[in-house]
Amino acid sequence: MTDLDRGTRLSRRVKSIMLWTDLGFAAYWVATAAGLLSVGGGRMMSDWNWSFLGLDLIAITTGLASIALARAARPAARDLMIVSLALTSAAGLMAVNFWAIRAEFDPVWWIPNLWLLLFPAVALTLLFRTTSASGPASAVARPD
Repeated sequence: MTDLDRGTRLSRRVKSIMLWTDLGFAAYWVATAAGLLSVGGGRMMSDWNWSFLGLDLIAITTGLASIALARAARPAARDLMIVSLALTSAAGLMAVNFWAIRAEFDPVWWIPNLWLLLFPAVALTLLFRTTSASGPASAVARPD
C-alpha cells in the first residue's frame, strides 16, 4: 500500500468519524432545546450549558461544510476541517475544565466531552502527517 493510499484511507476515516461526531453534537443541541436533556443544577448550569451554543454551532457548521467541500475536491475543505476540529476540541476542553474545577466526575458528561477534546487532536495529527507526506491539502480535498 502506498503512502497516498494510506493517506486517503485515513482521511476517509477521519471524515467519517467527524461526520458522526458533528451529527451527534447537533442531536445533543436539538434534544437540549426540546427539553429532552438537561445539565441539571438550576439556572446557572443551564446558562453555562447554553453559553456553548455559538461555539458548538460554528464547529458543527464548519465540520459539515468541510466534509461537503472535500467530497467536491475543493481546497478550502482542509482549512475548514482544521477550524472545525480546533473548535470542537476547544469546546471539549472548556467543558472538561469546568467539571474538573467543580470536582464532579460523572461519566455521562466526562466521556462525551473527553471525546470532543481528544478526537480532534488525533484527527489533526493524522491530517497534518498525511498532508505533509502527500502534499498540501491532498489528503482532505479528495472526493470519496
